[in-house]
Amino acid sequence: MGKKVFFASDFHLGTDARLTSVEREKQIVRWLSSIQAEAEELYLVGDIFDYWFEYKTVVPKGFSRFFGKLAEMRDQGIPIYFFTGNHDMWMFDYFKSEFDIPVFREAQIRDIQGKRLFIAHGDGLGPGDHGYKLIKKVFSNKLCQWAYARLHPNFGVWLMKKFSHTSRDAGGDDSEFFGREKEMLVQYSEQKEVVTHHDYYIFGHRHLPLEVSIDNGKSTYIGLGDWLEYQSFGVLEDGVFSLEYFEMPNRTKIVK
Repeated sequence: MGKKVFFASDFHLGTDARLTSVEREKQIVRWLSSIQAEAEELYLVGDIFDYWFEYKTVVPKGFSRFFGKLAEMRDQGIPIYFFTGNHDMWMFDYFKSEFDIPVFREAQIRDIQGKRLFIAHGDGLGPGDHGYKLIKKVFSNKLCQWAYARLHPNFGVWLMKKFSHTSRDAGGDDSEFFGREKEMLVQYSEQKEVVTHHDYYIFGHRHLPLEVSIDNGKSTYIGLGDWLEYQSFGVLEDGVFSLEYFEMPNRTKIVK
């Protein structure tokens, strides 16, 4: 049996939920330690931090246990890939220069274990959500990023943290499956599959662990869930994808 490829998203480090941010960080480090010996690759699929603005010489304080574990895994030779999400889109070169972890802002297609994977955080994809799509264009603008970097870090990080809380509160209830027609990322996957086949569409952002069969019966949409509530993660082993839970053995994915 070969090694496994792991996927996780939506740690939202920096905010408290069922566990405090520090308690959740320790839990994530325990999980990373538990998979370290069998991990072929690790994909961190966005919103790893609840807020982030990376100045040229300053990054938000904290997360030292998490950073230390990532450095240890990279020194061991485990490839790690970081996707920005809507809460940590202002990440620039820190992860690449400090940990040799590439940062992706767009979806990536990977051929792994004989399967084709479409991987993205998922924010701004699919129909609707025009307000956020406009905000994302503003936040992605180089001039806006330059202007924000002129703010003192004490104020800039405070403002980003406040905006992050407001954004999450406005996100609505993520605890229920909306139905295929109302799940934007399921609809997006259906549209992509008409053009090009992928075996698995793997997304974060939704916060609910989901496994939804695409209409053609040959592809599957995977929602990775989150670590605010579910402690869920994805595993690809021998070409078969599964959703699992860390220290939450009674959890179950939602299958549609």
